[in-house]
Amino acid sequence: MADILQDAAEAYEDVRNDGTPTNWALLSYDENTIVLSCTGSDFDEFASKFNDDERLFGYLRVTTGEEPNFKSKRAKFVLITWIGANVSALKRAKVSTDKATVKSVFQNFAIEIQTSDRHDLKEDHIRSAVVKAGGANYGTGSRD
Repeated sequence: MADILQDAAEAYEDVRNDGTPTNWALLSYDENTIVLSCTGSDFDEFASKFNDDERLFGYLRVTTGEEPNFKSKRAKFVLITWIGANVSALKRAKVSTDKATVKSVFQNFAIEIQTSDRHDLKEDHIRSAVVKAGGANYGTGSRD
């Protein structure tokens, strides 16, 4: 388990690092063991990994404050727990206990999403939830 957590911890640091293009990491199950599945920078690739037969933990970087000429861009992080619709009740229950282990590695996040609904994984939906959770959604003050 220590090696698995080490791999996840390295992926977590990579996602949080402003100097790398990596903006997501995905943990999956190999039998009953949580493993680092993959990392990447393309949101569509990230979203394509979630299917109805999987239990996954995703860690995602979301950049907010992207209006034109906006001077304050901020990286926020999201923890996603996915339990696919076809996952058995026993495996669903195991996710809740395993989440504590995942959170011991993926420690800092603005919001947490637990879902089995693909709509919740749309980029605009996630970004909107992050902005809403931030409590301060200021514009530049310029109007078109």
